[in-house]
Formats: sequence, structure tokens, C-alpha cells
Amino acid sequence: MPTEATETVSQPKRRQALGAGTKPSAPTQTQRTSKVAASPPPATQRGAHQTKQEKVLVLLNRPDGATIVDLIEATGWQQHSVRGFLAGTVKKKLGLTLTSSAENGDPRRYRIVTRRGR
Repeated sequence: MPTEATETVSQPKRRQALGAGTKPSAPTQTQRTSKVAASPPPATQRGAHQTKQEKVLVLLNRPDGATIVDLIEATGWQQHSVRGFLAGTVKKKLGLTLTSSAENGDPRRYRIVTRRGR
């Protein structure tokens, strides 16, 4: 029987500690204004950080293109992730023309073909 008394006594203490019986207070004016979305950073600050997608696109836009190894080193992705990005994002979502070429035992190089005259 002492066990049952201990359990019933500990439950109200636990509820008080969790704050189940208290009503949340209304936010003050300063709390309301602090939840307003911050303005986007200025363009100068934004240029300092380059996303992985932007890094890959810069490498692919070079005249000689990039190898899978170049893209892995730039992003830290695994090989299958790089190939998936090339097929899914570059070709399908962005609609860019991606070419690949391998010459005389050199590693395969991927390059985005730019359209001229449009």
C-alpha cells in the first residue's frame, strides 16, 4: 500500500513541474514584433556564400567542363549523388543541355552547352 500512496502523491508534483495547470501568458508587444520575418540580407553579403548547386554549375560552365572527381571535391557528395544531380537537377529541372566526352583514356568530362543566338 505505501507504493500506491507514493504514486498518487508524485503525480500532482509532476504536473506542476511540467506546467500543465498553468495558462500561457499573452505575448507582450516586444515578443510580437520579434516574430516578424527578418529582411533578406543585402546582395553584398549574399555573394559571399555559394551553394553547392551554384558551385557545380560554375564548374560545368567552364569551357573544358568538369569530371565527376572535380564535382565530388567541390561538393563533398558521393559519386552516385553527383550523377543523380546531373540527371535530375541539371537536365530535368533546370532543362540545361549536358554533354559528356571521354578522349583516349582520360576521365569523362561533363559540360553544359550554351545556346547562341537566342
